[in-house]
Amino acid sequence: MTRRVVVVGAGITGLTTAYRLRQLLPDAEIAVIESDHRVGGKISSSTFAGIEGVDEGADAFLTRIPFAVNLAAELGLTAQLTSPAVGSAYVWWNAMHNIPEGLMLGVPTDLAKLAKSDLLTWPGKLRAALEPILPATGVGADSVGLLIRHRFGRQVHERLVDPLVGSIYAADTDRFSLSGVSQILDLASNNRSLLIGARRARRKAPPAAGPIFGTPSTGMATLTNALAQSLRASGVTITTGCRVESIERSGTGWMVNGEFADAVVLATPAKTTAPLVAALSPDAGATLAKFDHAGVVMLTIALPGHNWPAHFAQRSGYLVPKPVQKWVTATSFASSKWAHWQPKAPEGGVILRISLGRDGLDLTEQPEEKLINAALSEVGAHVGLDLQPTEYRLTRWHAAFPQYRPGHAKRVLGIETALANDAPGIFVCGASYKGIGIPACVQQANSSAQGVAKYIGVVLS
Repeated sequence: MTRRVVVVGAGITGLTTAYRLRQLLPDAEIAVIESDHRVGGKISSSTFAGIEGVDEGADAFLTRIPFAVNLAAELGLTAQLTSPAVGSAYVWWNAMHNIPEGLMLGVPTDLAKLAKSDLLTWPGKLRAALEPILPATGVGADSVGLLIRHRFGRQVHERLVDPLVGSIYAADTDRFSLSGVSQILDLASNNRSLLIGARRARRKAPPAAGPIFGTPSTGMATLTNALAQSLRASGVTITTGCRVESIERSGTGWMVNGEFADAVVLATPAKTTAPLVAALSPDAGATLAKFDHAGVVMLTIALPGHNWPAHFAQRSGYLVPKPVQKWVTATSFASSKWAHWQPKAPEGGVILRISLGRDGLDLTEQPEEKLINAALSEVGAHVGLDLQPTEYRLTRWHAAFPQYRPGHAKRVLGIETALANDAPGIFVCGASYKGIGIPACVQQANSSAQGVAKYIGVVLS
């Protein structure tokens, strides 16, 4: 009997799940259904300023967490991978400040290097220096912000950890669970002192082997497009522009939009998933419906290069801490960060990617003109220039970043338990659950595919 599996969602998680399912269940019928007109989800690349594959969302993945880089290798993309030409960034706190050396996601590991920074005041540095002698805190209230302020004081939180973590996840770290930042969670769980634990972790880490980040030179969408191409070549059907309206019980399986499936993988955001499972597992549906998602806007601009400060060419961009934020949260000096992103113009130029909005500051419904004017005004004030773009591109990412509220891991376990009990054969995975970055999504896809294969091989055999 031929088994059929439906994967809902054609982002990186859904496509990878289908890819692994094809490997694990070579004789099964596998279908991917996507409501958007294209595959890729929050990964999107397009031509800008004459450059192919300038990313509109995520522009790289971690290479030292193996899941994404291994997937790229399987798809034959290793030779196309490139890494940032520059890595260090600024923090803008009424002026540009170098980020202190010796940080682990903003957590200090070297008090001497922290003391040399002009980003923190001396009272802030002295407060941070108390951290190694404080009694153990543990994970406490499961809030990144509360933990860091308790351990290091307000300035380390506001000017280092919150800008760094917040820029990655569009998060307000006071309302962000430690389960969303595994490095800090590990430090808090296994060490009395975060600083000493972070220092120890850096010393024990193997010598750096290659760059920290990687991306295909033709943009991140190269990865998702290669997945889709491989899936179609292996007989997996991918249907875009089709919304899943209903999932209903049918014997030992499920009817998805009226078509039978032995198992269903929902690789969709939590709030999209909630109504699909509400009637099947009320507890899971109710919990999923309470998840929050943050929307952001990405403005990409091309500027003439003749008056761009030379020292900015050695930096990847800058972060804006919340106390001095308006709408802009971070700016990437993209054509410095990525050497192949050089505007195709006789006089050269620079490309900036400007991030606007975050958790608690959703700007995705603001008019385009208002967003552009705010971005140019704020970034112009930060860099000390009157910005006159020769080209721009505005991308709105509605509800793009799931927010891991305190207690997140417990809620996810409850969702998985409820589905296993109430709706066996329904699986959830993706950025809403066990990690937001691309490697984490690939890892979840691998695990979900294994779970489906086990379910079909054991339960339905």
